[in-house]
Amino acid sequence: MRRLFLSALIVTALAVSPAQSQEGGETEIMQKALAAGYKALFTCSATFTADKSRAEIEYNELDGIYTDYRGPMRSTSEANISDRSRTVAVRYAPGEPPRIAAWREGFGCSLLPIGAGLDDVDVLPRFSDEFPMRQRDSSTALGQAVQLIDASPYAARLEEPVRAAFDGQTYGDDTRTSAVLVVMDGQIMAERYARGINATTPQRTWSVAKSLTASVIGAAIQQGLLDLDRAPLLDAWSRNGDPRGEITLRNVLQMASGLDSGVAGNRTDRTYFGGALVTDTAFVNPLEITPGERFKYSNYDTLAAMRALRETMDDDGAFWGFPYESVLWKIGAMNTVLETDWAGDFISSSQVWMTARDMARLGQLYLQDGMWGDERILAEGWTDFVSSPGKAQPDRSSSPFGYGGSFWLMDRSEGVPADTYAGFGNRGQYLVIIPSLDMVIVRRGFDTADGGRFDVAAFTRDVISAINQGHTDRLDAQAEATAAEAGYN
Repeated sequence: MRRLFLSALIVTALAVSPAQSQEGGETEIMQKALAAGYKALFTCSATFTADKSRAEIEYNELDGIYTDYRGPMRSTSEANISDRSRTVAVRYAPGEPPRIAAWREGFGCSLLPIGAGLDDVDVLPRFSDEFPMRQRDSSTALGQAVQLIDASPYAARLEEPVRAAFDGQTYGDDTRTSAVLVVMDGQIMAERYARGINATTPQRTWSVAKSLTASVIGAAIQQGLLDLDRAPLLDAWSRNGDPRGEITLRNVLQMASGLDSGVAGNRTDRTYFGGALVTDTAFVNPLEITPGERFKYSNYDTLAAMRALRETMDDDGAFWGFPYESVLWKIGAMNTVLETDWAGDFISSSQVWMTARDMARLGQLYLQDGMWGDERILAEGWTDFVSSPGKAQPDRSSSPFGYGGSFWLMDRSEGVPADTYAGFGNRGQYLVIIPSLDMVIVRRGFDTADGGRFDVAAFTRDVISAINQGHTDRLDAQAEATAAEAGYN
């Protein structure tokens, strides 16, 4: 696979300072700036990465958003989309520059910091070599060396749970499913889309991106670039006397860094929507507990893992190409884009745009123990690491889900095999991996922030039941055909 090279150097700083994390809440002007950034970024990605219309974006990406953004977003301007410059600008206050997001091939959209102007788009990283075009995706085989079978008995039995997944009621009130994919033995058994999505439409993964990040790290470990117990993990934590120097790659992948990340570590809005740099927000907080001793879900832990790879490689062109060349393209995931901040750090805790089929390919890679064909992509034992509980766990008295290495564990879900693990993401993104059944289930959605949550465990249970019955139907059909051939009919 060809190497992607950098053609434009990153300018070390813009003329304006990025938004800084602020203790004690947000001012009204910051709320509006963040809401405008949200609109600019999602409009940019959905327009230029997913080829969506304004109406589709309003219907999906900008509807059902965080409740605290709804009021401020109503006061922002309509998105100004420039097809020529591949930028989106959204105004939020008189006299202030608009919030700007800009698209580049292979990088998707990056959000400029509050106060930046259109001239600052030139500082964004770019690949000099041509990035592969998105490919039409029509094969029913997503794994390696798949022996295609007659899937009709399975498809017939899966019709009911798949249909129910789209009814907005069976698996959660007001849930909004956009895609369902069921893969068994590397072959698609059921596939359905809605809300303007199709097999080649990328959709934001939200936190399923964390599972992709773990996969990129697994490839880096396979290539000898990183070690799970490396410490200090980052340059920012390497000063003598800094207790953060004890944080390991294992800790951050298991959400056990011990770092202060506020009350909700999944709300890193200044990084996601404020245009603040990852390095200015994600690695500056102090410890609040010994690393490895407490589970606390945090976007910043994932960003630390990816930053460690960038610092180790010390070659930005090679780093930006690494997720594609070392993982995605090798498994045929040609319709996935990882987005960065304006200085080139992947915001891979959430900002990945991926099709349902590409997500299924990632799951299939794990079913194949990190192998694709004759090549080992993920380090030996990596599948066991991501699917085994870390030392520190979520409160299992209030949640059926445990946590492994950037994957959730569905080991206590009724009717679901105990070896099941999954990537979960905001607004109803799910990648479910069931090794004992050689099965991957993908569900994508635009569920609302204040609506019902899609019951992925119940859906998984119903899919498994349908597959099992489909297997019985297939055996019965084979027996009838054999009897007919023998003249016993």
